[in-house]
Amino acid sequence: MITLPDKAGPIGIFDSGYGGLTILHGVRNLLPEYDYMYLGDNARAPYGPRSFDVVYEFTRQAVIRLFEMGCHLVILGCNTASAKALRTIQQVDLPTIDPSRRVLGIIRPTTEVIGKLTSTRHVGILATEGTIKSESYTLEIQKLYPDIKVSGVACPFWVPLVEYNEADSPGADYFVKKRIDQLMRLDSEIDAIILGCTHYPLLLPKIVKYVNPGIRIVSQGEYVAESLKNYLSRHPEIESKCTQGGHVEYLTTENPDKFRESAQLFLHEHVDVKNITLG
Repeated sequence: MITLPDKAGPIGIFDSGYGGLTILHGVRNLLPEYDYMYLGDNARAPYGPRSFDVVYEFTRQAVIRLFEMGCHLVILGCNTASAKALRTIQQVDLPTIDPSRRVLGIIRPTTEVIGKLTSTRHVGILATEGTIKSESYTLEIQKLYPDIKVSGVACPFWVPLVEYNEADSPGADYFVKKRIDQLMRLDSEIDAIILGCTHYPLLLPKIVKYVNPGIRIVSQGEYVAESLKNYLSRHPEIESKCTQGGHVEYLTTENPDKFRESAQLFLHEHVDVKNITLG
């Protein structure tokens, strides 16, 4: 049995790498008063190509560690973890670990708003291989909006382009154009494209260059932030367990210097980070 601290603590945000920093950024813009603890499992990233079982086990380890460090609410700021691990953690693990704690994903908040963002009712998804294979976006959208047609394309090279600081390079043009063309060949009526990976907003200048005018690009940060704000107002018992000091703590399974350097691509600010071990 795991013994967890009962006193209020920060809101946890977990990602396999750096992409979740775009979620943290969106959430902090809207809810700057809360404390946050960001954990990046950078040493084992990327999660996209990994099996469901491995992603679930890695995500479970991270969630438990954030609980042990005082979080009562954890957001999986990673689409692959949200697609492959969230439901099992919510349904199987939380009842035995601590039924009063909560883990939320980032796919649902985006799918909830997509009905308002498309006129043609044709929506595209650009995401990692793991997220596309899981069909999480398609299933969630069709539950809420059965009339919407969803087409998805995996973009395996996009995450390395961002993490190796090549998002502005000519090479990025090639890979971005290739996947957008592939998506539009699947369905030329698409008028809204969800960026189903938290790294992809850093490729926005390239993405906008190759999509037709009038197609809406949907980044997750603002929608996740709005959804979290609503969630906290509906659940005062969880909100009261989230401390408000406006402070952020960063943790990584990778070398802290490497994390610090890469994090600046996403946050444009200096961060202090500590190394931890999972598993």
